[in-house]
Amino acid sequence: MADTTVNLNSLPGILTVVEVARELRCSKAHVHNLINGKVPETQPLPSLWLGRRRLVRRSRLEEWLSANEHREQCYDSLRSEFAASDARKEQRAKEAISRRQFAS
Repeated sequence: MADTTVNLNSLPGILTVVEVARELRCSKAHVHNLINGKVPETQPLPSLWLGRRRLVRRSRLEEWLSANEHREQCYDSLRSEFAASDARKEQRAKEAISRRQFAS
């Protein structure tokens, strides 16, 4: 009788939660939160069930990363806008202090 067991490690296109965590440099719990859609401002990470195990196709992980890289670029532009706004507020505060000192 032939052995029909499939070794998941031999399938380069399919990753376990541990492998996804290693690639994303995060914890397994965080990967589960990503899969379950519990991370705010992030689309759920597509996954497959194999019994009780969650698996992620490498191609879907790469697509998901690309989609979130674009989101990160949007956040970077917002961060720079907030930083500029904070700098303007700080400059106005300094001007107000100098006016008070000059008026005294």
